[in-house]
Amino acid sequence: MLELFASPETWIALMTLIALEIVLGIDNIVFISVLVGNLPPQERERARRLGIGLALIMRLCLLFALSWLIGLVTPLLTLFGNEISGRDLILIGGGLFLLAKSTHEIHDSLEVIEDDSRNVVHASFGAVIAQIGVIDMVFSLDSVITAIGLVDHIAIMVAAILVSMLVMLVLARPIGQFVEANPTFKMLALAFLILIGSTLVAEGLDFHVPRGYIYFSMAFSVVVELLNMVARRAKKKKAVQLYRVIRLAPGSMDSNSR
Repeated sequence: MLELFASPETWIALMTLIALEIVLGIDNIVFISVLVGNLPPQERERARRLGIGLALIMRLCLLFALSWLIGLVTPLLTLFGNEISGRDLILIGGGLFLLAKSTHEIHDSLEVIEDDSRNVVHASFGAVIAQIGVIDMVFSLDSVITAIGLVDHIAIMVAAILVSMLVMLVLARPIGQFVEANPTFKMLALAFLILIGSTLVAEGLDFHVPRGYIYFSMAFSVVVELLNMVARRAKKKKAVQLYRVIRLAPGSMDSNSR
């Protein structure tokens, strides 16, 4: 085991896999952040940690069930001329779940509440954890298959997944707080989930979508929204300064004294 980690090739493979697992984990974090936002504030951190813990457990369990995982690529049926395996069915089901859930969240965000005095209704803790568990399974399957395709040693896979989960645990709270504090970013995150859900369904039907295009689109959208945020804050700051100038103007002082 020690000889394995003494090789430079091992460390290169490990660093590459860690980077890939972190990138794949961002999708998981975004979904967890959106769902956790539906809980009362005092329950969000516990749900966030539990969701990431479930993701780690599922990834490790899948790693040690390699024979079962490999069997998932065996064709089970033919749909639209494409052979569909167990893995494909999981990807299609997970993608449809993401599409339905994200669309529902967007509808709730856009819904106009007539009675402002109505109490805010939070989702139940169990329902949120169940939904996180479902999507954790989908992302875990994708993550483990990526690991199996990249390296041959299970020790490297386990190390990479543990490190990536630790990074997810550190990033989950700030990402969740940022998304909740900025409604436009929450809407953007939901749009990302629709994009990811569509990609999962496409991959389940054997239509490969290069992940680089997906992540570039996401990064570009985030940069544009950040620029919009800076522009809005600058405009608001300018309006406040103009208001102060008007209040301190001599003419306004005379009119106030009258």
